[in-house]
Formats: sequence, C-alpha cells, structure tokens
Amino acid sequence: MTLGMFADPSFPLRRSQERLECAGARSGCHDRRRGLPARIPRRARRRVTYSTCMRRFNTEGPIRPEDHYHVPPLERVDLDQILDMIRRKRYFLLHAPRQTGKTSALLALRDLLNRGEQGDFRCEYVNVEAAQAHREDLSGAMRTILGALADHALLSGDRFLDGVWLDILSSFGPGGALGAALTRWSLADPKPLVLLVDEIDSLVGDTLLSVLRQLRAGYEQRPGGFPQSVVLCGVRDLQDYRIRSGSGGMIAGGSPFNVAAKSLRLADFAEAETRKLLAQHTAETGQAFTPEALKMVWTQTQGQPWLVNALCADACFDNESGRDRSRAVTAADVLDARERLILSRRTHLDQLAHQLEEERVRRVVEPVLSGGDEPRYHLGGAP
Repeated sequence: MTLGMFADPSFPLRRSQERLECAGARSGCHDRRRGLPARIPRRARRRVTYSTCMRRFNTEGPIRPEDHYHVPPLERVDLDQILDMIRRKRYFLLHAPRQTGKTSALLALRDLLNRGEQGDFRCEYVNVEAAQAHREDLSGAMRTILGALADHALLSGDRFLDGVWLDILSSFGPGGALGAALTRWSLADPKPLVLLVDEIDSLVGDTLLSVLRQLRAGYEQRPGGFPQSVVLCGVRDLQDYRIRSGSGGMIAGGSPFNVAAKSLRLADFAEAETRKLLAQHTAETGQAFTPEALKMVWTQTQGQPWLVNALCADACFDNESGRDRSRAVTAADVLDARERLILSRRTHLDQLAHQLEEERVRRVVEPVLSGGDEPRYHLGGAP
C-alpha cells in the first residue's frame, strides 16, 4: 500500500468492499454462490469490519506500511544530506526521543541502499540493545552484539558472519572482535558496507567505550577493509553517552568517537504531517476528524509521533464510541483520550519522572518549579 493510492477516488470504496468481504468470510456470513458477503446486521458488520481488516495507528516499534498509518520515514529526514555523507564515507549520528521513528528511518534507509538505486552498497542494520543486560561485562556484551549482527546479516541472505564470528571472538577477545569481524566482513565483498547501529546508547561503561573505540580504530581502513559509513542511532547525542564506571566516574578521556562528522536529530511531525497521518484514517474508514479535533491533536502533541499515534489510537480504536465510523472524532474525544492516556501511565510517560533525576535536566526544571534561580524543590533527593 502506498500513499499514492489515496489519490485514487475509488480507493476508499474498494477498501470498504475488501473489508466487508473480509468481515463476511471471518464471520461465516459469506455468500459463496455470489462471491459477496451475505446480509450482516449493521451493528455486527461495523464491529467486525473495523477491527480486523484495516491499518491502525502505531504505538509499538517500527512501522509496517501494510499494518500502520504512517508518514514515510525517509520523508522526515534530510535524505540528500544523509546519502551525501554515506557517499563521502562519513560516520555520523542520528538521535531523537523514544518512539519518534528512528528505527523505522534506519530500516527504510537500509532497504533503499540495498535496492541499488543510490549506488552499489550493501547495508546492514543491527540493534545492540540486548547487550545492555550485560552492563559492563564486556565479554558477554560483545558476544551478544556479534551474534545479533550475524543474525541480522543472515536474515538479509549474508552468511559470512554466521560462519566466523565465534572464531573471531575466540581469537581476538571482546576488546578487538568487533573491529576484526567488520574488517573481514568488508573484505569479503567488493560492495562498500554501510552499518546502521541502533540503540547504541543503551550500552554503558566499558562496553560502550569498547564499541566506540573499535569503530574508531578501523576508520582509516574504510571502505575496503572497514564499513564505508557507520550510523549510530539512539536517544542521546554523543556528548551524553554514558561512558562511566559503575561508581559514576568517567572512564575515558577525550572523545572515544571523534570521527563523527555530524549529529542529526529526527524531528517531530510538522503540523501538515500530523494532518496527513490522520487523513489516512479518514480515507480508509470514512471517519472524519472535526476541524477542532485536528487542531486539538496538534495542540496537545506538538507533533510528537508517539503522542499523536497514542491519542488517535485511543480515540478511534480503544474507546468504544470511537469505533463508530459514522461519528466524527471531536475535540472532546481527543481530550478524553488524553486523560485516559495520563491515567494509564504508559511506559513513555512514566519514564519522564526518571528523566528528572538526570542532573542536566534538574538544573533546568528545578528553577522552573520553584519560580526562581535557587531550587526549592529537590527532585529525587533530600534538600
């Protein structure tokens, strides 16, 4: 499914027919002689049709275009700038808050590069978050990272790492295995390798330091003997990476990754993109948002992608009255969804309290709460 379909005037009608046929088949009310759904009571038809055969607002993980309303991920970044840096063999960072669309953007970039439309590249994605459980156990963390990298490559049809990574880890140890694996992997194919590393800042201490140092050490060998370009993606910018020991002290002098050319931030939705997302729901279901509701969604979220999707998912799917597609979504519905979202203490909202414990956040927030320059509220500790 593509956004171009919405320009076809017959598309909503065809989608409705497809959903109706799907509902009839699933409910056992399909007229096999005519190939059409039999007569289904209006109430039952509405309930079945709009819960099983349509896309939805996404609040969990990367988007799947066939399952989720979405703004195309690569339309939300400066793609020309990114492709230029890749062609110029640059290493760089991409950061943004959680559930903003970072992983979706990385996966879309991987697919674009592997299609060969932008040059002769091979691009691989890896998520290193699973290694966080090892904290500063470098041996366990590196084993997890190399295994994840081999698995992702295997899913893309590249078996090279799967056959050698354990031997490389045994020969070079956790302090050199990542660099050695990337060197051998780069040499195994004449196509330049582009590596996308997701959730890099989930790593801490010695583990994070080792990964960054090994990428830095191989930088001079690119593109023949090391990835031509590396993109590190996470919630934090480089200067906020947690390169500290368990006691909180710094364990690295200077920058462990001083080859990064740029740090890019994935922006929130613009107001036009927010409306574009909501328009997909209207096009597929016929359920409109009143002008006041559209304005309220923007006012309450300012385009933060997870908030936009969470509010609309509640108003249009989770709330029973919102599933009545003959009824437009109103500003009051959006405000009600906001209250339910707050009371549910969903993970991303609950994490805000944890962020207040960070010293750099406290320095800004405490004076705001106290109404002056001297903090009177001591967040997360005694005065």
